[in-house]
Amino acid sequence: MQAALVDGILESLRIGVGFLWTAAWAIIMGLVITSLVQVYVSKERMAQVLGDENLSGLTKATVFGAASSGCSFGAVAIGKGLFKKGAHAVNILAFMFASTNLIVELGLMIFILLGWEFLVAELLGGVILIAVMAVLVHLTLPENLFEQVRQELNQRDHDQGITEDPTCGMEGKDEYSLVTDGGETLKFCSKGCLETYQQEAASSGGWRDELLSWGGWYKVGNQYRKEWSMIWKDVVAGFLISGFVIVFVPQWVWNTLFLQGEGLLVSAENAIMGVTIAVISFVGSMGNVPFAVALWGGGISFAGVIAFVYADLITIPVLNVYRKYYGWKVMLYILAVFFVTMAFTGFLMEELFEALDIVPDLTGGQTASEQTYFELNYTFYLNIVGVALSGFLLYVYRRGLGAPGEYRDPVCGMRTDDSGPSLTHDGETYYFCSNQCKRSFEKHPSEFAHHHSRIPERGTSQSHEHH
Repeated sequence: MQAALVDGILESLRIGVGFLWTAAWAIIMGLVITSLVQVYVSKERMAQVLGDENLSGLTKATVFGAASSGCSFGAVAIGKGLFKKGAHAVNILAFMFASTNLIVELGLMIFILLGWEFLVAELLGGVILIAVMAVLVHLTLPENLFEQVRQELNQRDHDQGITEDPTCGMEGKDEYSLVTDGGETLKFCSKGCLETYQQEAASSGGWRDELLSWGGWYKVGNQYRKEWSMIWKDVVAGFLISGFVIVFVPQWVWNTLFLQGEGLLVSAENAIMGVTIAVISFVGSMGNVPFAVALWGGGISFAGVIAFVYADLITIPVLNVYRKYYGWKVMLYILAVFFVTMAFTGFLMEELFEALDIVPDLTGGQTASEQTYFELNYTFYLNIVGVALSGFLLYVYRRGLGAPGEYRDPVCGMRTDDSGPSLTHDGETYYFCSNQCKRSFEKHPSEFAHHHSRIPERGTSQSHEHH
């Protein structure tokens, strides 16, 4: 019994890590593309553009969402910031749908792990989701519900001194703040976002010029690091959970939860159950794709699996964020509208694919347990390229190549300016990127003091600088 349990756990880990290995290059490439878009596609003043409940506002919200990052919590936080500034509720919900269903890295993962049919259903369904949701909200939105909530939200954040990070829309913190030339105090959620703002303020030239300079690649590296920091827990959890679900959940559980057979009733029930499982799964963002593979392997219908993939915006942790931001009434309204939209669109996709005779066939493929994941094939080589690209971007960021600031942290080598932590040792002032580096210097000053702090201006001799 114990040996069987150990074998089951090892097999679960083999499948979960195998899925992650199969999709790693796609996640990396997708996040690099997302980072490039985030850094170099101007977002204008989004809230002004998204203020109207019309087709133009809805389209722009969809495009903005598709060009943003794929973290469910990030999408909700950015949506809150835009909503506070006056964006219409429909456009905020459309933005959140697009940023969790129409992004590059998610599409690549779905294509690799589930196949092209699911990718088509995800992209086409993503657009239909937004259209169905817009009609539902238009028909059901209680008079003044969101306007009243917007006023309360602005008042509460004002009373509590909460300000949004101007780069990402999340809550700003006092320790990451700066005063602009115009005297306005801006607060940022993290050091990375503060740097992003400084880079944008200091940047000159178009994106082509930027990408030919270290400064341009430093921005991309900074954004890439931020993207990973938002999603890595969801991704790892999703892959590991999927392995355990495949190995340990017996077939009778799926047969009990999901009606078997064909027909409209089966499709509808499967779609509703797919969304229900997503709500209680706690796995959001891209982590629900490998989980969807487990459902698909359990024999759940196309409608159920695709509805499950759509539903990462109503997992219990995300619902709790809606409640904190907007209150119970709006949270329940969003849950109801999203649930109906996601289940209906999943059902619609299966009926459409049945009519076109392109619903994928489960019987021909290998099961997750039969597959071998770690082979010398195209996945191996693409993963090497992906890891090398990640290494390059993180190296550029860690070394501070092209970063704003005229000093180099003597401990980690990162660029910084004179607004951060500093101390004087043997008559020379050193500036640090963080208090952690400053403490390291204080413990072993002789180890770091020979690194010159000031970075020479361009064109001057750099022979004395230690890197």
